[in-house]
Amino acid sequence: MSRVCELSGKGPATGNNVSHAHNKTRRRFLPNLNDVTLSSDVLGQSFKLRISASALRTVDHRGGLDAYLAKAKDEELSPKALKIKKEIAKAQAAA
Repeated sequence: MSRVCELSGKGPATGNNVSHAHNKTRRRFLPNLNDVTLSSDVLGQSFKLRISASALRTVDHRGGLDAYLAKAKDEELSPKALKIKKEIAKAQAAA
């Protein structure tokens, strides 16, 4: 299981541990990923996604999964999220 957010594309970052003596050793900053179930209003269906806490806050701020995916760039989305986005667009076009 990769440590990448399925919605925002946020992944591990690198930096340094810095001791009191100012010794530097490399380290990784991992994203705060959570397994959540988000529901789509248009499709009337729930989806399990592994997303970062900041992406979850953004989904709530934008008004749900449908609104988030409508604004999201395709390059940032995982293949699973991209498939959901296309299904939502298809359902909205049919309605």
